[in-house]
Amino acid sequence: MSSAAGDRTPALSIVIPTCRRSPLLRRALDRLEGQADDRIEVLVVDDAGDDPTGVARAVDASERPYPVRCPDHAPAGAAAARNAGWRAARAPLVLFLGDDILVDAGLVDGHLRAHARWPEDEVAVLGHVRWADELKVTPFMRFLDEGVQYDYANMQAGDVGWGRLYTSNVSFKRELVARVDGFDESFTIPYEDLELGRRLHDHGLQLMYEPSIRAEHLHPATPDGWRPRMAATARAERAMAAKHPDFAPYFRDALAYWRGRRAPGVARLVDRVPASTPFLGPRVHAAARERWKITLADAFFAAWDEDAPA
Repeated sequence: MSSAAGDRTPALSIVIPTCRRSPLLRRALDRLEGQADDRIEVLVVDDAGDDPTGVARAVDASERPYPVRCPDHAPAGAAAARNAGWRAARAPLVLFLGDDILVDAGLVDGHLRAHARWPEDEVAVLGHVRWADELKVTPFMRFLDEGVQYDYANMQAGDVGWGRLYTSNVSFKRELVARVDGFDESFTIPYEDLELGRRLHDHGLQLMYEPSIRAEHLHPATPDGWRPRMAATARAERAMAAKHPDFAPYFRDALAYWRGRRAPGVARLVDRVPASTPFLGPRVHAAARERWKITLADAFFAAWDEDAPA
């Protein structure tokens, strides 16, 4: 499916994998309207395959001011979906977004300007992602911003290294991605991003962080919701270390101290006691961070040990 585009070659192809979130996808596509419409194409890759009507309604190609296509794809994970997207792309630049990413005004122009400033094939551009403005950001969600989900709090504009390659808001020269044949489809979230970054590093990748290129992440998070993610992270991290022996498993090392520990009881008050409360607030929130580290560590090491070589 596509909207009228003529024979024009776009300047930027935007790849959005989606999986059973067609209402959210529609909002993400709505937010792209007005973003350099005459210079972009959008490729939506359905990684579920069981709701083609919902995806088609969200895409609504006939109503979009930019060209939209849905490349054929056999559902096989986010890495495979992104590969299907960039391989179908017509532009020399490819921007990867999530179906839960709502872009700010000027995001597309920001990526185009950055690549004009750094035309070398090896330069990729990483934009900023924050929690969606409409969400109530919980203490746990703030904790995830301390280097667990993203590490923007510790980043400054410039080259931030391959280990911070997040495909929520990042653009590449298509030629660079093609040089390594894209994502390794055997890897799962979150290491399909990082594994690509590691191989691109061998080809001279410079990942330039531009904090002014901004987007919102419309995906609330809870400790229980992160348990299966940490199990998947453990399996992917072990595979990453096996494929790249020079890689030091990040979460294995960061969470080792917290394995099997007991969470402080006062941590249970975190949703009722603001961090600004004199004396008690800092104590409660520090205890909560300990509790969450223990929660993530338990989920991580249960899967890590399960996959240990016999």
